[in-house]
Amino acid sequence: QVQLVESGGGLVQAGGSLRLSCAVSGRTFSNYAMGWFRQAPGNEREFVATISYSSGGGTYYADSVKGRFTISRDNAKNTVYLQMNSLKPEDTAVYYCAADSVPYRSGYGGRGFDSWGQGTQVTVSS
Repeated sequence: QVQLVESGGGLVQAGGSLRLSCAVSGRTFSNYAMGWFRQAPGNEREFVATISYSSGGGTYYADSVKGRFTISRDNAKNTVYLQMNSLKPEDTAVYYCAADSVPYRSGYGGRGFDSWGQGTQVTVSS
């Protein structure tokens, strides 16, 4: 059974940076697209970014984070990252790491992701 464990959340001032990590176990990590999603209080969970199953594959971002966030993966470490720069108060949310349910897909749009981490809180103060 796949397990995902996020780390790296915290409190940061607007304009600051954070790097989230997600360690994955229980499956062949490199074969699956990975993604980050977030959920703010009172809102539904939303897509943030995804990365294709291969190291040289595509990355996809929500318009709200494009140009500020970068998703990457290290297949040797079974870890996916989310580098968040120029953070805004509206980025405040619980951030979840997720894995695609089917191997060898691009992860475009974050559809079909069915394995989730426990979430890590990101709070951006103004």
